[in-house]
Amino acid sequence: MKRIIPVIGMACSACSANVERNLLTIKGISSANVSLLNRTATIEFDPAIVSLQEIKEKISDIGYDLVIEDNKSITEITKTQFERLKRKTIISWCFSITIMCISMNWIPLKDTNSTTFTNQISLILALLNLVYCGSSFYKSALIQLRHGTANMDSLVAISTFIAFAFSCFNTFFGDVFWGNRGIEWNTYFDASAMIVTFVLTGRCLEEKAKDSTASSIRQLIGLQPKTAHLVDNGKITDVPISTIQKSDIIEVKAGEKIPVDGVVIEAESFMTKDAAYVDEAMITGEPTPAKKIIGNKVLAGTIPSQGKLRLKAQEIGETTALANIIRLVQEAQNSKAPVQRIVDKAALIFVPTIGAIALLTFMLWWIIGGNTLLPQAILSAISVLVIACPCAMGLATPTALMVGIGKAAQKNILIRDAAAIESMKKVNALVIDKTGTITIPNKNIDFTKDDNLAFEDRESLKPNAIESIQALQKEGIDIYLMSGDKEDAVKYWAQKIGIKHYQSKVKPIDKQNLVHQLQQEGKCVAMVGDGINDTQALASANVSIAIGSGTDVAIDIAQITLMGNNLLTLYKAFSISKKTVNMIWQNLFWAFIYNLICIPLAAGILYIFGINFQITPIWASALMACSSISVVLNSMRLKLA
Repeated sequence: MKRIIPVIGMACSACSANVERNLLTIKGISSANVSLLNRTATIEFDPAIVSLQEIKEKISDIGYDLVIEDNKSITEITKTQFERLKRKTIISWCFSITIMCISMNWIPLKDTNSTTFTNQISLILALLNLVYCGSSFYKSALIQLRHGTANMDSLVAISTFIAFAFSCFNTFFGDVFWGNRGIEWNTYFDASAMIVTFVLTGRCLEEKAKDSTASSIRQLIGLQPKTAHLVDNGKITDVPISTIQKSDIIEVKAGEKIPVDGVVIEAESFMTKDAAYVDEAMITGEPTPAKKIIGNKVLAGTIPSQGKLRLKAQEIGETTALANIIRLVQEAQNSKAPVQRIVDKAALIFVPTIGAIALLTFMLWWIIGGNTLLPQAILSAISVLVIACPCAMGLATPTALMVGIGKAAQKNILIRDAAAIESMKKVNALVIDKTGTITIPNKNIDFTKDDNLAFEDRESLKPNAIESIQALQKEGIDIYLMSGDKEDAVKYWAQKIGIKHYQSKVKPIDKQNLVHQLQQEGKCVAMVGDGINDTQALASANVSIAIGSGTDVAIDIAQITLMGNNLLTLYKAFSISKKTVNMIWQNLFWAFIYNLICIPLAAGILYIFGINFQITPIWASALMACSSISVVLNSMRLKLA
């Protein structure tokens, strides 16, 4: 059984990697993919061995929660969590600004004897900020510590606790411990507060940006109507879509969304009494409304553009074609490209590595300067802990994939596997079937009359076939046309399109052999087909692409499905793949450069060269938040590409 289950409590890529690793240790789970961006886990498990409740309990033990209850809305849960996060962020800003004003003496706090209470009041405010606004960091860090792991929350908890504890010590013992040694001392309650504030602010902005990347799937879900006009004994009643049963009779008027997959039993329009016209562009990509007569099939989410029709429900709820498309897009967005596997492994060791670097930074400052530089040593270690950002690396791949796969869905390209996106960029050879893939057979042709017909009478090119093929050739992709048709027909269409390599009268094994031959020559091969005779080659290719109007077998095997008859979607699929992969590497590059540059600066490396500059804990927290947000916003540029 395969399920997509919402996960609550993940903050960074170390979290998602930790959840995935623990899921895979549970007996009965054969595969697991955890998406930080979607906050979901896609798992395949055997219900006879392990139940969802048992899986939930295992994951709860490590500090996260799975939403397995059908009566719980993940949308509502997420909304509630975001409102709580937003409220804590606002309150944290109030605490931090007040502490900053007090520490800058903008709010003088003295009694009648001119004794200042600046540090004491700052201590109380900082403590309230940590206890209320920052409590989630400490709870998460303690759970991770109990299980021998660490995540972004661990870094925030350690750094803020050290800054607060050091400041408390200085408040009560500063004059005795430091003053008697002639060392100037300070408190850093403002730093402990601002770190929490900036991290919370970053997460608020990050959640909003993540939400924007999911707009494509929401648009698909929005195609599903909420109610339907049920016809019962001649009476029409509006009912919730969830109450519709198979074989129910539904009436749909012009401009309304068809609620289920079904077969037309009545149709009429102002043009004719026995037909209606349905806009299927959102499913097939065809701009012209399709004529529907009695016996024709209609799909959920499509819209009669004129007239009205009645249909008998055949597929309802999760079994409709639209629901299947939504499921495929969600699974693809949850799947991982090969590069993400590497990032996830790196994320598991990133946080402990940063902890070690922070400890080394502290020791070096202390060893070099002794007790005189002990405050500097502590602040430098805190800055290193805060500025390190595993979130930026963890979000680099899934944000780009989510936007890219969503954009493809809007262009009538269904990508089932994120690995296909990465592979498509490497494709330099394309094997393509002819009939049903590049050309559309003429169903009305009378073949008893096989010899005086022109080739355009036997079949016609799909829209934009020539433009798509030529665009792919300009990208350096060699095209190989394979067909079981006669030599003269295959040659004619190959020359018309501009394909140099073609073969006629081929059998399914011949297509597969060509794929293997090209692979042995070192080429990365994509196969495009629509029929059962293409399935062997589709299964063997590096990237398999099916035509949506083809057979179910071909579509089931393919990693990518092109909906509709416009072949320009083929070129668009390659274009989206290229842009998405480029965006992934851009994000990873900047996330890596950010950590490579900022961590040494936070440690104070410039002092070695006589430059009196260092990133303070407050600026470190701000920069860390900005790095995550920038990765998400950069990925959203794909929407404009």
